[in-house]
Amino acid sequence: MPKIVDLLVRKDGYTHEEFVERWQGEHADLAKELPGLERYVTSVPTRPEESEYDGVLELYFEDMAALGDAFDSEIAQTVQDDAAEFIDPGAGPRLIVEETVQLDERHD
Repeated sequence: MPKIVDLLVRKDGYTHEEFVERWQGEHADLAKELPGLERYVTSVPTRPEESEYDGVLELYFEDMAALGDAFDSEIAQTVQDDAAEFIDPGAGPRLIVEETVQLDERHD
């Protein structure tokens, strides 16, 4: 299962708190509509004043075709345009990875 991992940096003019509110609020509502998206995780540093990044984004898809289709969709352009308002694009790295779970002791 491929996933995109982005390390995000807020745009100048936004506080970390404003960035998080926008990212995990109205932006998340848009991003959840990406076709084929199977899991969507946002993580925020516990000590943002000591971190280079304001957040970590993980988007999971069934396969690379589903990932490609999602980003070729009309909603993807809307999501990316919205993100460009408060995220500094390219300031943090992006990885497309295959996840290998070594241990998962969570109980649902």
